[in-house]
Amino acid sequence: MNLNDSRILVIGAGLMGAGIAQVAAQAGHQVLLHDSRAGAAEAAKAKLAQTLEGLAAKGKLTPDAAQATLARITPVAALAPAELVIEAIVENLDIKRALFAELEALLPADAVIATNTSSISVTALARGMKAPERLVGMHFFNPVPLMKLVEVVSGLGTAPEVAQAVFDLAGRWGKTAVHARSTPGFIVNRIARPYYAEALMLLQDRAATPELIDACLRAAGFRMGPCELMDLIGHDTNLAVTKSVFEANFYDRRFTPSLVQQELVDAGFLGRKSGRGFYRYPEGAPALQAPVGAEPRGGRVVVHGRGALAERFVANLPEASRDLTSDWLGLAVDGRELRLTDGRRARDFGPGTAVFDLPLAPSGDIAYAGDPDTAAWLRRLGLVPRQMVDMPGLVVARTIAMLINEAADAVSQGVCDEAGADAAMKLGVNYPAGPFEWLALWGSQEVAALLDRLDQHHRGERYRASRYLT
Repeated sequence: MNLNDSRILVIGAGLMGAGIAQVAAQAGHQVLLHDSRAGAAEAAKAKLAQTLEGLAAKGKLTPDAAQATLARITPVAALAPAELVIEAIVENLDIKRALFAELEALLPADAVIATNTSSISVTALARGMKAPERLVGMHFFNPVPLMKLVEVVSGLGTAPEVAQAVFDLAGRWGKTAVHARSTPGFIVNRIARPYYAEALMLLQDRAATPELIDACLRAAGFRMGPCELMDLIGHDTNLAVTKSVFEANFYDRRFTPSLVQQELVDAGFLGRKSGRGFYRYPEGAPALQAPVGAEPRGGRVVVHGRGALAERFVANLPEASRDLTSDWLGLAVDGRELRLTDGRRARDFGPGTAVFDLPLAPSGDIAYAGDPDTAAWLRRLGLVPRQMVDMPGLVVARTIAMLINEAADAVSQGVCDEAGADAAMKLGVNYPAGPFEWLALWGSQEVAALLDRLDQHHRGERYRASRYLT
């Protein structure tokens, strides 16, 4: 099956539908744009004209290419035959099913129907169709012209050749496609849940402030911290997605919604759109104050352990000696210890000990717990130590471990493969690395051990390690 020269009907002229129409037209397809709202398709094309004109003015398109792209888009008042239909309408199961019934009565037998749904089961959407094998998920990310990822989602009835044809077409459009099986959240929305959930758990345990959590995860390479990102998404929207994933997974405790977020929604503190969430707007997240603490001091310094982080300590501490036999990583200074977190708390090692978070970047804020004088040695690495409550896994380590764990479960259940998970998270939500790239740097035994210690602390199903790791 080849869709490269197909005529395309895009249904829904909102931001997503218009973006899909633009990308398809730029790739050379004749595109029909339909919306049930009178005049919406025409208005979308008029706005696209301004967008394309702006791209031409910036030199990203030639004027001729911009005009040709616009000419390939035709608003239509009614559904019309096409070789490929992509719907981007309201996220409602019954409304989408009714649309597919109309399309099946109109389209030729070999036409493909693609749904841009971000959360509804493709398997469930296909129920009642005469030819469920022709339905496939083609999940774009917003803004469509800029975001490279497309999740190609196969329902239980989707024909493999249909999924492959859409996969190949997305590649021709300059997108990176990944195959996914239709399960709650697909790849991105499923694997990303711990990014929000761990921040909310730390807040519920009163272990850290939103400002500290966001600063540490930004320093680790994420474009936005989880608290400011939830403020941007809207707490009502984020909570609704969490509840949906929780219910769809038969109330698996890993996806339990947060009382902290529920309280924000109850108060009407929905984030940017209401003027207040974790932060007040338009000000947003306040900058953290400079940390107060003494400069590193001590006599004999010993670097313990092996690996890139140990070498980083050595490079920044020329006076230090080495102990390559240690089963832990960090520094010993005059009997005090500065340890990379392995899920144990500073108090588990006794007085004079500090545990520090996973340093994924060469500089910036980093969480620690325990002795401040010991933690001050982190400054010699160019890091800014931020003290928090002594909790297993601190901020970054527990978040990355849970992202890895969720990705491992997704792979073990056949939702995607490792390469697909990495590509999806980097391209779909701009993570600094993919979960299996982090795993390769960290090690499955270390990740599983940290999760086990989180599980021992919280006593529940939330932190159970995936069998794929263990």
